[in-house]
Amino acid sequence: MTPPPLFAHPDNPLPDGGVLVPLKAPDGLVLRAARFPAARDAAFKGTVCLFAGRGEFIEKYFETICDLTARGFDVASMDWRGQGGSKAKGSRRGHIKSFDTFQRDIDVFMEDFVRPDCRPPYFALAHSMGGALILEAARRRTTWWERVVLSAPMIGLPGLAGGPLVQRLAALSGLTGLGQLYVPGGSARSSYSGRFENNVLTGDHKRFTRVQTLEHAAPHLVLGAPTLGWLNAAGRAMATFGDPERVAQIRTPTLFVAAGDERVVSNRAMTLLASQMRTAKVVTLPSARHELMMERNAVRNAFFAAFEAFVPGTPTFPD
Repeated sequence: MTPPPLFAHPDNPLPDGGVLVPLKAPDGLVLRAARFPAARDAAFKGTVCLFAGRGEFIEKYFETICDLTARGFDVASMDWRGQGGSKAKGSRRGHIKSFDTFQRDIDVFMEDFVRPDCRPPYFALAHSMGGALILEAARRRTTWWERVVLSAPMIGLPGLAGGPLVQRLAALSGLTGLGQLYVPGGSARSSYSGRFENNVLTGDHKRFTRVQTLEHAAPHLVLGAPTLGWLNAAGRAMATFGDPERVAQIRTPTLFVAAGDERVVSNRAMTLLASQMRTAKVVTLPSARHELMMERNAVRNAFFAAFEAFVPGTPTFPD
């Protein structure tokens, strides 16, 4: 299977020099990856490995990629299996049985693509679900990234979504063959299908509309709500962050950037984890919603100020 090409839109143009790269996972699935060169007039600083959250795809981060290349970074990114250009045509479920499968895909991304074809040093920038996956990858493979920056990472889920009743339902779904059903209330509609006024993702109307327009123009990249099986797999992955011995094995300097108006993931779980790590720091952006890199200019400016104070490396964490 050949992954679909990068999709450009007048409101979301393709960053200069973008190259699409198909990657073959151990089970034969073809993953869609891409790389983008640093701006020619910028001093080169390294390669940022950009990992999106659940339901996202490379095109959604074109603006962020341009921000990074303008700052002197090459960027390498991929669509998670079951998402964007790494999913079967027409599929909107993004179902997965275990997050360990994602870890094997990260191995392919780093060993078959980034390390052979992208310029060091390497840094990781991950959002939401991607944050949980990259923390575990950093524990397993301590030498890949010099530094890790996590945007609203999925260390825990708030309210009922992270409660024992829903997690028990998700676990039972795997035993009863119902894992591919959407979570209660979920459907094939994406998180951006509703009205801006009711959304919990961004306070920026223009960027919210841009994602909606992009999804309408490229419906083959869109994902619906999580499945019960995905929720079960996510719950098991997040539970590992409660093991102090595993947490102690994460030694890569890590910056957690939290949204002050967070309603998708648990800031409390994130803060607790960071406090247990030897090389972690938390920066909270007041009034920001979950998708920090899709937020208002003031929030994005603050996010990149924290990023630049931390990457490519300073003796201390940013204040």
